[in-house]
Amino acid sequence: MPDRPLPPHKSSIDEAWPIVLVYAGFASLWILVSDKALNWLITDTASMTRISMLKGWLFVAVTSLFLFSLIRRMVDRLHHSIDAVKQRELELRESQSRLQATLDALPDMLFEVSQDGRIYRCHTHRDDLLASPPDLFLGKLFSDFLPPLASQVCLAALREAAEHGYSTGKTYALQLPQGQRWFELSVSPLRDSEDPHDHFIFIARDITQRKSADEKLQLAGRVFTHAREGIMVTSADGVIVDVNEAFTRITGYARDEAVGQKPSLLQSGRQGQAFYAGLWGDLMARGYWSGEIWNRRKNGEIFAELMTISAIRDASGHTVQYVALLSDITELKEHQIELERVAHFDALTNLPNRILLTDRLQQAMQHMPHSGQQLAVAYLDLDDFKSVNDTYGHDIGDLLLLALAKRIKETLREGDTLARIGGDEFVAVLIDLDNVAASLPMLSRLVSAACEPVQLGDLTVQVSASLGVTFYPQDQTLDADQLLRQADQAMYQAKLAGKNRYHLFDAEQDSSIRDRHETLTGIGQALARNEFVLHYQPKVNMRTGRVVGVEALIRWQHPVKGLLAPGLFLPVVEDHPLSVAMGEWVLDTALSQIETWRRAGLDLAISINVGARQLQQSDFVMRLKTILAAHPQVDPAWLELEILETSALHDMTQVSRVIEACEQMGVKFALDDFGTGYSSLTYLKRLRVALLKIDQSFVHDMLDNADDLAILEGVIGLAAAFKREVIAEGVETVAHGTALLQLGCDLAQGYGIARPMPADALPGWVSTWRPDPTWQHFQR
Repeated sequence: MPDRPLPPHKSSIDEAWPIVLVYAGFASLWILVSDKALNWLITDTASMTRISMLKGWLFVAVTSLFLFSLIRRMVDRLHHSIDAVKQRELELRESQSRLQATLDALPDMLFEVSQDGRIYRCHTHRDDLLASPPDLFLGKLFSDFLPPLASQVCLAALREAAEHGYSTGKTYALQLPQGQRWFELSVSPLRDSEDPHDHFIFIARDITQRKSADEKLQLAGRVFTHAREGIMVTSADGVIVDVNEAFTRITGYARDEAVGQKPSLLQSGRQGQAFYAGLWGDLMARGYWSGEIWNRRKNGEIFAELMTISAIRDASGHTVQYVALLSDITELKEHQIELERVAHFDALTNLPNRILLTDRLQQAMQHMPHSGQQLAVAYLDLDDFKSVNDTYGHDIGDLLLLALAKRIKETLREGDTLARIGGDEFVAVLIDLDNVAASLPMLSRLVSAACEPVQLGDLTVQVSASLGVTFYPQDQTLDADQLLRQADQAMYQAKLAGKNRYHLFDAEQDSSIRDRHETLTGIGQALARNEFVLHYQPKVNMRTGRVVGVEALIRWQHPVKGLLAPGLFLPVVEDHPLSVAMGEWVLDTALSQIETWRRAGLDLAISINVGARQLQQSDFVMRLKTILAAHPQVDPAWLELEILETSALHDMTQVSRVIEACEQMGVKFALDDFGTGYSSLTYLKRLRVALLKIDQSFVHDMLDNADDLAILEGVIGLAAAFKREVIAEGVETVAHGTALLQLGCDLAQGYGIARPMPADALPGWVSTWRPDPTWQHFQR
């Protein structure tokens, strides 16, 4: 800020001139008075002449002094006026400088515009926001260089400013090289103009970021209001500050009932403190938590939620709010529970099935080495049960199975397990045995319980049972499946010995190990001699009649035994390195076949079964890429890999990563024999498979067995819920296909459509196959 100007400096003459004037006055007066006196006193003429000359000079001197002082005063006043003008000019320049600095600091564009929209002046340092350079629009109208809509907005703002004295808030958009930009206008008349309505100050402000933020805010508001998921927002200390309509629909609590409360308002009591401690631990450490939780509605009903909670942090990283998204998954959970019940328990007897039996057996086996005791696996098969069904019908057979299951179970101790694993096959797991002899009385009771007559109304039915038994631990390392196979072998020995008895498995007499080694050697040699071939079973859409692909099935063209089915050799190599080599041979051969068919004008996708050992190889994805690279004419989308549920269960995380990596290449996955494993919703969610294959065991009896039909309905519904395709295996009759179409399953394969066939037979079959006329009624 400039210093205040000093007052003009006063010289000594300036200060003395009033005194000089006074003396000059007195001197003039004295001259006049003395002139009269001298005339009276002096009579000499010469003296009078000299005195008169002296008085003249004195008068001139006094007058000159008076005039000098007066002129000096006038000059000083002139200097003072000049200084004042300079001071005002300095202040004006400083004011203009401040105004210019202010204008330069503004991000806005300023224009001086006439009322008709002609631009006279422009000021901005953001030339990138101008529709064109200033030299192209100065002196021109808005309509000369702006798009029509933008020009109309600008003219409307001018009219409003002319009428009301100002205009604010009008906006328009311009398409500039850097993209679309939005501007907000402020207009006011130029007050110091001769005509205050002639020229206007026109300010255009870039509000693109604000516009984008407003749109995002509006979008967020619409999402909050219309989302199907419930949304709950809490403060940092956990007090509910807002909920959406979906929250009210799910929980029953209106907004005004929930706001101000804690989320514990919804607690059901099913989760303990440890659960909530883990939840908050994840929130604090990672900033989010996601999972399933059981909560309580306003009406007291317990319901299942899939919930995700996220921490909202400010710029400094401090949590200011929490946002929870919640979905009601009660129906899915109930469906899952029912599916798991069906998957783990026998539908007729409600006994554990093979899956649950294997799980319990594995747990018991893990416990035995530490307990110092033994367990027994007793495989029980009813003798001649088929004759009961043939003689009395399946209903009586089912009643007999129910009665025997109840009776056999009553002979066991608490902690033992009885499972039904087949039509007339049961397995008992007896735990905590001190030795083999301790189990013998119990085995005898099992045989006796099975052979006692059963009264079914007026009908008395009696069967017997053959029992095979093996024990654990053994000298060799075994798993649950191997124990079951040993007990199964022993059961056949009991049947061979005359039935209605038990037989103990003798590991020393078991020749299966030697046979397996011999078979493995033969398989390795067959692979080297190229004795394996692929047959292909068509997969069709029964509704449209389209052949959607084929499944590659391996066969062994044995030089002595002829064409061998896979069941005779694949189980032997299932957990052997040979399975990997055989799997890669199948991949390479199938891709070559795709190329051959395409050259012949036939485009068909091929699905290939991938074993657990091959899938779990660390370099599986890399090996698959290598094999695909050897067949550049084959689109990876024409390849589908089928895996068993049990294969995925060994290492869910690794299998999930493999599936995702293969998907990126274009290779799809199918979950084979779906329904025979755990079939958990968790696995479906984590495994991004494109297709579920319903196991043929459910399809085979679906026409007569209500439980199998219910399982099919559940699996098809589950596939639809998870947006997976579904295909049924084992379609053997037209009736099977019709029933599946009624359930909503369009895709199928099985002997009722086509048996597996050699590759050269498939083109002819494809050209002639037509769906059964009955299925045509289901076309959409």
